[in-house]
Amino acid sequence: MAELYLVRFKGSRKEFFYNTYYHTLKPSEHVIIQAERGEDIGLLAKKVEKEINFDDTARPRSILRRASDDDLKAFEETRTREVRHQDEVVEMIAKHRLSMKVVDVEWQFDGNKMTVFFTAEHRVDFRELVKDLAARYRTRIELRQIGVRDEARRIGGVGICGLQQCCNSFIRDFSPISTQHAREQDLPLNPSKISGNCGRLLCCLKYEAAAYESCKRKFPPRGTQVSTKMGSGVIQRIDIFNEEAVIRTEDGVFIRSGVDDILEAGGKRLEQLAPTASIEELEEEALGTDEKEELKRLDDSETMN
Repeated sequence: MAELYLVRFKGSRKEFFYNTYYHTLKPSEHVIIQAERGEDIGLLAKKVEKEINFDDTARPRSILRRASDDDLKAFEETRTREVRHQDEVVEMIAKHRLSMKVVDVEWQFDGNKMTVFFTAEHRVDFRELVKDLAARYRTRIELRQIGVRDEARRIGGVGICGLQQCCNSFIRDFSPISTQHAREQDLPLNPSKISGNCGRLLCCLKYEAAAYESCKRKFPPRGTQVSTKMGSGVIQRIDIFNEEAVIRTEDGVFIRSGVDDILEAGGKRLEQLAPTASIEELEEEALGTDEKEELKRLDDSETMN
């Protein structure tokens, strides 16, 4: 069976392609691939060693050849032309008085299609605009409305962690995220701290959420009176990384205990006391009206998408 490769395109788009014609290929070189209509150019990201079962409708197309020097020169000229054409498209949109923000313009390598990526608050009737664009550039025109996450992916950038945005590196599909993921990890609910460059909740909020939830399920809820080998007290919080409960004794001393060391009277958990407020909850209560509204907006925006 032909080798399978992951190919990267402009805007962090990635697709799988088969080396149907058994070319000698190596990562980080440009290749000409079979597009839906014609040819396109992309960068070999990596060879895929594991088997993937594709649906008939999603079966990868073929890598046609390695890009030649002439192909690479034409590719550079295409990228230069795209910048100029993006400015022209913006002018034509203004002429039609459409509420659209152009994010990017991308030409297919063989010139058979030009795609305009844009964001908008609502659906846009751009039929007349497409006619004018087709008449001007004499090619197939596709206008594609994208969300703010896809906009950040196409533009690129660095996250608050100092690394390349996840959407530009390994994320293929965006998963729903809510502020509950931040609450589960005891993170401060400061919208500026849990939002990415796209203005939506950080994708990384979901990476460890399952681990936090799984660990916390092993322990009694916060605020529960428990007995341990080191003494009795109330659970203040769960240290996820060490899988220990932080317990405050009646003397005000903090002790740590693993789930196996927490004793239960008569084999039953002792009566749960009124939960004590965590620092994160106190911070959330102290948030202003605008910040609380922003948190609600972040949750609502995830639901809509």
